[in-house]
Amino acid sequence: MKKIKLLLLLTVFFVPAIACPVCERQQPDMLKGVVHGTGPESQWDYVIVWAMVAVVLLTLFFSVKWLVKPGEKSDTHIKRIILNNQ
Repeated sequence: MKKIKLLLLLTVFFVPAIACPVCERQQPDMLKGVVHGTGPESQWDYVIVWAMVAVVLLTLFFSVKWLVKPGEKSDTHIKRIILNNQ
């Protein structure tokens, strides 16, 4: 647990050091010091990124939901083969 906390702490301090000064000048204010490259070329880039964030969050939500409470109650479900053989 101490290693994880130390890693997170060091990551927070080094995040501004990720982008070089040349790339930092080319980025919009929101992304300054975080990423390399020229930055978004149009507003569609932001739309695409936020759409992908929504897809990832939905996928994460449903993955956790169905892992915690799968909902298969049928006696003929394939998981019963494994559970009943123990």
